[in-house]
Amino acid sequence: MDRRIKFRHLQTFIEVARQKSVGKAADVLTITQPAVTRTIRELEDYLGATLFEREGRGIRISPFGDVFLKHAGESIAAVRRGVDSIARAKHSVGPPLRIGALPTASASLMPGAIAEFLKAGTGSRATIVTGENRWLLDALRMGELDLVVGRLAAAERMTGLHFEPLYSEDVVFVVRSGHPLLRRASFSLAEIVNYTVLLPTPGSVIRPFVDRLLLTNGIGELANVVETVSDSFGRAFVEGHDAIWIISRGVVASEIDAARFGVLDVDTRETRGAVGLTTRSGEPPSLALSILMATIRDRVRQTRRNL
Repeated sequence: MDRRIKFRHLQTFIEVARQKSVGKAADVLTITQPAVTRTIRELEDYLGATLFEREGRGIRISPFGDVFLKHAGESIAAVRRGVDSIARAKHSVGPPLRIGALPTASASLMPGAIAEFLKAGTGSRATIVTGENRWLLDALRMGELDLVVGRLAAAERMTGLHFEPLYSEDVVFVVRSGHPLLRRASFSLAEIVNYTVLLPTPGSVIRPFVDRLLLTNGIGELANVVETVSDSFGRAFVEGHDAIWIISRGVVASEIDAARFGVLDVDTRETRGAVGLTTRSGEPPSLALSILMATIRDRVRQTRRNL
């Protein structure tokens, strides 16, 4: 590697690529915008290539930048692994595990799996984060996460990643118990336009499935829409209002089983998708991560047997 290229060059480049904005990258890195611009220009000078191109009022990564991004991410991930190794050597504890979980897995699968993992006594501290699928996969690719638990993403989002399917689930239209639509003898999907509808955000993995389902049924623009990937907000809002929440079944499985939420009679078979474990390709998991993945698989098998 060119000795002039420093860690700060890679870190700044990756953040600008992720945010697609110099200003947002500066906020995340807590440095000034001129400092970000100067660092990117230095890196471009060292490489002899343009890494970003203007696109309207924003920027996009160039073909050269796209090639460099994979290698920069691998370098950052290697440094993080080195730091973790030193920490383990100093404190004689297991490696920290950083897990990204989509709301469907965070609500239904991960609590039991983590409880079982802690019984194994690996000494590893587990950090669980949730967010949009796109953000989680980017963080996994860059070495900021060790595992993502959730739906299989589109092929273009899976470069450098490996997916292990565990089960499949569909999307449901849920409302609070006592909702007017549950009292109807018959229900037409077109009636949802009369209510506030909670949709997954555009960056979420299930949004394309939901959009396609709505368009297939002749539903275009909805008048009252709230976009969210927050399962806690979704539950609170649906419980307190006559809203309709379009969400993966696993997120609200316990509310459905307890009859706190009702499921509208909508054919959502076309929204079914695989849920599983996503890791970086070609990188063997640590012992602690292997144990956690095994507990997740076991938890899925137990749940499937109890259905």
